[in-house]
Amino acid sequence: MADPKVLLLDEPSMGLAPQMIREVMNIVQRLNREGVTILLVEQNSKVALKFADYGYVLEGGRIVLEGPGAELAGNDAVISAYLGDAAG
Repeated sequence: MADPKVLLLDEPSMGLAPQMIREVMNIVQRLNREGVTILLVEQNSKVALKFADYGYVLEGGRIVLEGPGAELAGNDAVISAYLGDAAG
């Protein structure tokens, strides 16, 4: 790829061991720091929101919540529906 401006990723953590997920996400973060915009579609909400500057929560193909990743990760509705027990 010659200097991409946007990278689209669909479920990059699917089927990977936890160590490989960390490695992939570290690479994604590095690319983002280098100026590449990342569009990440990910069902692993904990991973996605840990790295997201901004996120959208979809239900039935509709956006039901949106905001900064850290804000969504701390949202009670998101925790209950997608992240499980906040203490876990």
